[in-house]
Amino acid sequence: MKKVVTAVQAAALINDGDTVAWTSVGMSFFAEEVAIALEKRFLNTGAPSGLHVVHDCGCGDGKSGGMSHLAHPRLIKRLVSGHTGFAQEMGKLIVNNQIEGYLLPQGVLATLWREIASHRPGVITKVGIGTYVDPRVSGGRVTSCATEDMVKVIEIEGEEWLLYKAFPLDVAIIRATTADINGNLTMEEEAMLAEALPMAQAAKNSGGIVIAQVKYLAEANSLHPKNVKVPGVLVDYIVVADPENHRQTIGSIYSPCLAGHLRIPLASIPVMPLNERKIIARRAAMELRDDMIVNLGIGVPADIAAVAVEEGVVDRFTLTTEIGSYGGMPASGGDFGSAYNAEAIIEHESQFDFYDGGGLDIAFLGLAQADAQGNLNVSKFGDRVIGAGGFINISQRSKKVVFCGTFMNGASLEIRNGKLSVVDEGKTRKFIRNVEQITFSGTVAQRDKKEVMYVTERCVFELDEDGGMTLVEIAPGIDMEKDIISLMEFRPRVSPDLREMPRSLFSDSWGELGEVMSSSQ
Repeated sequence: MKKVVTAVQAAALINDGDTVAWTSVGMSFFAEEVAIALEKRFLNTGAPSGLHVVHDCGCGDGKSGGMSHLAHPRLIKRLVSGHTGFAQEMGKLIVNNQIEGYLLPQGVLATLWREIASHRPGVITKVGIGTYVDPRVSGGRVTSCATEDMVKVIEIEGEEWLLYKAFPLDVAIIRATTADINGNLTMEEEAMLAEALPMAQAAKNSGGIVIAQVKYLAEANSLHPKNVKVPGVLVDYIVVADPENHRQTIGSIYSPCLAGHLRIPLASIPVMPLNERKIIARRAAMELRDDMIVNLGIGVPADIAAVAVEEGVVDRFTLTTEIGSYGGMPASGGDFGSAYNAEAIIEHESQFDFYDGGGLDIAFLGLAQADAQGNLNVSKFGDRVIGAGGFINISQRSKKVVFCGTFMNGASLEIRNGKLSVVDEGKTRKFIRNVEQITFSGTVAQRDKKEVMYVTERCVFELDEDGGMTLVEIAPGIDMEKDIISLMEFRPRVSPDLREMPRSLFSDSWGELGEVMSSSQ
């Protein structure tokens, strides 16, 4: 029992200036009880201070949970993360330039732990070239007080690569479901496997410590060795948490469906109402083909799974999540990152090995801002900087990418008799002259001859061979000049073969996706 400590005792093990890494996927895999105790210690004593905090996924619940516990200017000196959108208080520190902020690609950070563990120089990849994390742009720095270069351009065999530099870890705070008293960890109630093993290895090989938060404590040697995902020799301390501080996801305390212990009839999931989101998801889904390996991003792209289920074709391709699930139906909303009826769940870092090597046939990702060069921004809006998550890895390395989103923010639309009409126009333009931050480079995609589409409820664009956007489809009932081009800050090319989006997409019942997939093989 010598490894078992309270959360208060665990928090006392963290020293001033430590580099502390946390497993995280929203609230999945986050050691909330340890974070609460660490915040209380700081507020009561002023210690520890000057921490360098690292996590690869978004970490929080959009309220006061997750990384928001650590969002105190003297407590944290530096944040290195893939995404801060779930931790509003941490986002405020970035906006106010109160911490050194670096927002790097999620997949790079997920694979960086192995490089640290192996004492290699860092992750060498092409991911990020031409985007805001390219050191010739900002190197991922998002506050002016962040001055260290964490990303470097290097050349190998005449090719240009990015090196994301490794750094030692003083503390790794990981999570699992069960620990035996020797520290062996299993993950039977978690929705994913995350990056707990390589993070623990990185801390141990850096001379640091590993703290594991769990729900259950078991007798020594009572766990099946093949179920152990982190060996006990790598774990120094165990904290047994209250279940409310050990949420499976942002939306669920625990669901056996998301843990893979129970399969549900997917047809029982409520059908989406007919609205602009469903139209976008339907049109985007027309790019699916049999046997594709697919990734769906958060927001509108996640609706494609519901459309595929409704259309009865979800078993004709494989839906995956960047966290590591294969098959079934990726969950959305507060459960995003997990999946219903998954066929397999692998480790976070291993999934990005596959993604970064070009394993995805197609990715459907969000569309927040686009410009005349086909660049996308999903990471910075005004003074709000949230990071890219896995967007850069996935969009750059997928064979084909389809960006999905409404044409304008806040518009009121009407769908009637197979046509779309604008009732009240939106206030915020998405197609602007220059995006605020390049999260996806149209120039790099054009150079790589990547097939890129931009799907909205009003129209469809394609990235053309000259590195610009071409309007190729328009919704029935929409006026091209009035409802599209006049609302863009640049004039796109218009295809000489401009066609109407299928009217059936705008009907209550569609039922044509299977036929579309078969006829397009």
